Amino acid sequence: MLRFLRSLFATEIAIDLGTANTLIYVKGRGIVLNEPSVVAMLEQPKGKTLIAAGDDARIMLGRTSGTISAFRPLRDGVIADFTASEEMIKHFIRKATKGRRFGASLALICVPSGSTEVERRAIEESAHAAGVRRVMLIEEPMAAAIGAGLRVTEAEGSMVVDIGGGTTEVAVVALGKLASSRSIRVGGDKMDDAIIAHVRRTHNVMIGEASAERIKQEIGAARLAPANESGALAEVRGRDVVSGVPREIVLSQREIAEALSEPIAAIIEAVKSVLEATPPELASDIVDRGVVLTGGGALLHGLDAEIGGATGLPVIVADAALDCVANGTGKVLEDHRLRNVLWKQ
Repeated sequence: MLRFLRSLFATEIAIDLGTANTLIYVKGRGIVLNEPSVVAMLEQPKGKTLIAAGDDARIMLGRTSGTISAFRPLRDGVIADFTASEEMIKHFIRKATKGRRFGASLALICVPSGSTEVERRAIEESAHAAGVRRVMLIEEPMAAAIGAGLRVTEAEGSMVVDIGGGTTEVAVVALGKLASSRSIRVGGDKMDDAIIAHVRRTHNVMIGEASAERIKQEIGAARLAPANESGALAEVRGRDVVSGVPREIVLSQREIAEALSEPIAAIIEAVKSVLEATPPELASDIVDRGVVLTGGGALLHGLDAEIGGATGLPVIVADAALDCVANGTGKVLEDHRLRNVLWKQ
C-alpha cells in the first residue's frame, strides 16, 4: 500500500548536475530550477552544516570568513566534496519537488563521458543519500545532443560539442550510442582562470572568479580583433598586487581573446581528435550535418567561427544552448523509447 501511495505522489526528475549550475527538470513540468552549484557551509566541531545553496550561496563567494565558507562542491564535472554535494542536491530536490511529500522516486543524472566509475558511483550515492530511491545516469554529450534536437537514434552520425563550466564533451552520436567521444577538463572555469592569470600578469591586479566570469560574458571572444583594433572595452576592479589597494582597470576584447587562446585551442584539439577517431561513413554525415555547440561556453563570441575555420565544417550554436543538457535528459525521462541511450554499467 505504501509503495502504491509513493507511486502516486512521488516525482520523477532529471538533473543536470553541473560544475557551474544545476538544473532540475520535473516530469510533466519542464525545467523548474536553475541555480549556481554553490554552497555555504558552517564548520562546527561535529561537522559541516549547510546554511545556503544556489543563488543565496553565490553572493557569499569570496566574502566569507571564520567558520563559514562558500564554495563549489563539484570540480571538473565531478564531486569534489561529498558531504557538501549531498546537502546541495538534497536542497535543490526539495525546492524542485516542493509540495511533494515523497520527494523524488527516480532521478536521471548527467555525468561527463570521461568520468570514472568511482566518480559516477559517488554521484549515485550522493543522490541516494539525498533521498532519491532510484538513480539512472546519462552521459552529457548524449543528453546535449538530444536537447539540441539531433536525431541520435538514427544510423546517421551527429556531432555535438558541449562546453560546460568544468568540462567540454565532444562526441559523435549514432544509433543511440557514442560512436567516438572525448571529455576534457577544460570549460568555462578554465577560461575564467585564464582571464585572472592574464590580468595579474599584464596589469598587476588580482580579480576574483565572479569578475572574470563577468568580463568573459561581456567582452569574451574566441577570435582576435585586427591588430589596429582593441574591440569592446570593459572596466573591472581588483587589488593591486604591489600596493595592495583596490584599483580599476580597463580591459579590451583583443587582450581577453589572447588570454582565452589556450583553453580554446584545447577545445579545438579535442574536436579534431574525435573527428580522427570517427568511422569514415559517420564522418561523411558530419560534413553534411555540421557540428552543433551547446552549453554556456557555446555562447562565447566567435567560437563557432573559430572551430569552423579549424575543421572546415559548418558549426552552429544550438537554440537554448544553456538548457540543452537538462532538456535532453528531460526528454529521456518523458519518453521511455529513449531509455536505451542511458549509461549501463
